[in-house]
Amino acid sequence: MNKKITTMSTLERLRVLHIVPSFGVGGAEQMAGHLMVGLSETHDVSAVGLYPARHSSIERKLMRANIPLWHLGKRPGFDPRLFFSLDRVLKQVRPQVVHTHLSVLRYALPALLRRRVPVVVHTLHNLAEYEADVIGRAVQWFAFRRAVLPVAISQEVAASLKRVYGLECRAMVPNCIPVENYRRNVADGMRWRQKERFPQDAVLFTCVGRLEPQKNPLMMVEAFAKLNDPRAHLVMLGEGGLRDDLVAYIRKHRLDRVHLLGKRSEVRECLAASDVFVLSSNWEGNPLAVMEAMAAGLPVIGTRAGGVPELVESGQHGILVPLGDCLGFASAMRTLLNNPEMRAAMGSAACEHATAAFNVDRMAQGYASLYRNALDTSPLETTTAAAA
Repeated sequence: MNKKITTMSTLERLRVLHIVPSFGVGGAEQMAGHLMVGLSETHDVSAVGLYPARHSSIERKLMRANIPLWHLGKRPGFDPRLFFSLDRVLKQVRPQVVHTHLSVLRYALPALLRRRVPVVVHTLHNLAEYEADVIGRAVQWFAFRRAVLPVAISQEVAASLKRVYGLECRAMVPNCIPVENYRRNVADGMRWRQKERFPQDAVLFTCVGRLEPQKNPLMMVEAFAKLNDPRAHLVMLGEGGLRDDLVAYIRKHRLDRVHLLGKRSEVRECLAASDVFVLSSNWEGNPLAVMEAMAAGLPVIGTRAGGVPELVESGQHGILVPLGDCLGFASAMRTLLNNPEMRAAMGSAACEHATAAFNVDRMAQGYASLYRNALDTSPLETTTAAAA
């Protein structure tokens, strides 16, 4: 019983626990959900969310995969009850690997250290400067030097780990998606256009993302306004703190072809109805929305934010411009608006690249190998992983 882990040949299925703030619809939560389902065929996966149940599509997907879920019911503000709740979950699950996401380490780290979990990894879902607040960065600075292996999702995120925490990146696993779920269905796209009352010959520039400063949606609207072409429509799916500012700008400039559609569940149908995907972010990690659009066969117009250039080859899969370059963004939109053959060629290349590079199996295999390699070198004994 007191044998150390020396080779993974002795372990058929690992007990892996993922900890997330909630099972919402954000990119990090979506990535964690994709990963858990991908891992569940070969590992005993369970998940805990700090906040109450959301009854979201992610939760339904995890339940269909028979992944046990805990909802700890976090209250607003600092909630010390979570220290004890997480400790109880760790005692019950006895995980060999814990995988944390976003801001959970401030609550999870004490229990992880107390229970001496053999391997803890933390995915950095954004540039390190923006991934956590001051307290969160202090906790992570300590955790990354003691017991937690940080994992970058892109080369730019890996570089930010060095800038913020002074650490070389020892592990990088790019995000991936279930590509087949986003294949373009022409009939679905036509029905969506009809439902939303878009003309079949309209050229739809679509963005799926939060209306927050990170995504810089106002620059996108300003760039679109410069087109002044009745064929073009800008479709924006998402909510956020900048919505009122956008509404005011749209009304002031009478931009009746800008459509703020809010949160929608039919992202796949919207992408199938669209012609170009647009993203004007100031910073990014490795955005799933870009991968989803490419899987749907859309060319991408975007800024060179974070890991976006690692997904999109400018001139091949779309057009990338410098951060904050409104005129360049407008020029790229005009180029693809007026060149349907270029849109089709770039969209086809984007879909081919997504199929080859973004399938969720690659991410699941990458993390599975990371877990196994980390366990092979873990000094902790399996029997102390969840010691009382």
